[in-house]
Amino acid sequence: MAIIVNVDVMLAKRKMRSKELAERVGISEANLSILKTGKAKAIRFSTLNSICYHLNCQPGDILEYEKDSQESE
Repeated sequence: MAIIVNVDVMLAKRKMRSKELAERVGISEANLSILKTGKAKAIRFSTLNSICYHLNCQPGDILEYEKDSQESE
C-alpha cells in the first residue's frame, strides 16, 4: 500500500508510549498496533482527529503517501 503510517515516529518525538496514546484516544492497543504497522484498511476521521490532538500534530505528520511501484499511471 502506498500510504505510510508514522504514528510510531510521532510517539517517539512526543516521548509517549502506545498504551498511553491508546487509552487517551479510546482505542485498543491492538487496534493502534494494526494502525502503526500499516495493516489497517481505514481510519475514522474522529480517531485521526483524536490522535492528532493528543500528539499535538497534523494529519500529514502521521500519514504519508508514497507512490507504489505497482500503481499504474
